[in-house]
Amino acid sequence: MTTYADVERALLARWPETRMEPSLDRIRLLMDLMGDPQRSFTSVHITGTNGKTSTGRMIDALLRELGLRVGRYSSPHLQDMRERVALLGDLIDAETFVRTHEEVLPYVGIVEERLGVPMSFFEVITGMAYAAFADAPVDAAVVEVGLGGAWDATNVIDAAVAVFTPISLDHTHLLGDDVTDIAAEKAGIVKPDSFVVTAQQPVPAAEVIMRRCAEVGATIAREGLEFGVLSRDVAVGGQLVSVRGLETTYEDVFIPLHGTYQAGNAAVAIAAVEAFGAKKELEIDAVRAAFADVRSPGRLEVVRRSPTVLVDSSHNPAGMRATVAALDESFSFQRLVGVVGVMRDKDVAGVLEALEPALDHVVATRNNSDRSMPPEELGELARDVFGPERVTVAERLDDALDTAIALAEEGADLVGSGLGVLVTGSVVTAGDARILLGGTAS
Repeated sequence: MTTYADVERALLARWPETRMEPSLDRIRLLMDLMGDPQRSFTSVHITGTNGKTSTGRMIDALLRELGLRVGRYSSPHLQDMRERVALLGDLIDAETFVRTHEEVLPYVGIVEERLGVPMSFFEVITGMAYAAFADAPVDAAVVEVGLGGAWDATNVIDAAVAVFTPISLDHTHLLGDDVTDIAAEKAGIVKPDSFVVTAQQPVPAAEVIMRRCAEVGATIAREGLEFGVLSRDVAVGGQLVSVRGLETTYEDVFIPLHGTYQAGNAAVAIAAVEAFGAKKELEIDAVRAAFADVRSPGRLEVVRRSPTVLVDSSHNPAGMRATVAALDESFSFQRLVGVVGVMRDKDVAGVLEALEPALDHVVATRNNSDRSMPPEELGELARDVFGPERVTVAERLDDALDTAIALAEEGADLVGSGLGVLVTGSVVTAGDARILLGGTAS
């Protein structure tokens, strides 16, 4: 009998999702052989550099609050591969995941035989998600791109609404060396006559998106112009926001997430759902109910108290600057120690420079990925930014956590309860830490 562990191993043995192959031929053939399951539901397609998963979770919650059956596809996962495929608000169960893989696999074999190229991990799990959504069935799917946009395997859907979260530099070795090139790749998700909702963007990125909309006849709504955050106040456990949507204003909505960027994500989500319903106004009670329970695991998430331990998935300079701003606003740490594990293909120096003002000390370590930068190499870079006296190296993440907690508690006599540990630098690092600290997949 095939088990979930068997399927997980089989998928991980395929081309990694970090390997970008600029072709949709394989995924299109797979969809064709399977009867085009992605055409059985309407979609919201999300791209951007930071904030995709949080925004997707908010859109999912809003659509479900409106009574729709919703599927959500996101990446990467923190702890469990099944997190990528959510059905009706919950991650897909292991039995359904295994059955879907078994149903899709024969078609994958045909694709590989016809085209003479193996399908990647991401292509196969994307096909599985679309098949699971069709089987459920769902009314709507919230689909997050894996990498880029135009050539991403998710881009076989004709989404009614395309969403752009903030675009900045990341994956430059694959997507381009500047924001203009990256935005051009991401703008490939915009389909003719669709509706585009975009967060505030750097001017070059905004110009690319608007040009793409003009070329294909898409309607565009921009944060700060057609919609946006009117006000926000820090609250216990999150923030209270008022948002001007496309059709109306939504006052005093509590979001149990920290940071200005999460308020922006909420505004984008509201506008996207309004657009999805052909600019239909949402009931304020539905918005409040949807956001009251929204969660974004691994995004400035408190996983332990005394001292407070947070895990955060930020892995590029722009994301880390947003995290540091949220820390400063929402927490009152008098002593904060960082545990940092990063992928070697990232802008590591930029990430460390963004972190430096927030941390009293940093513990350089690694996560479980083969792409993780060796701790001593990371430590050398950290010493250049923080100074040698503020850097410790730990070869294992569990040892790094113990070391960071001890370093934070060294200040207990001086600073009382304002002690914290921030685990960050990568989605994989955040996921590994959640496992070690007893977090559950969701």
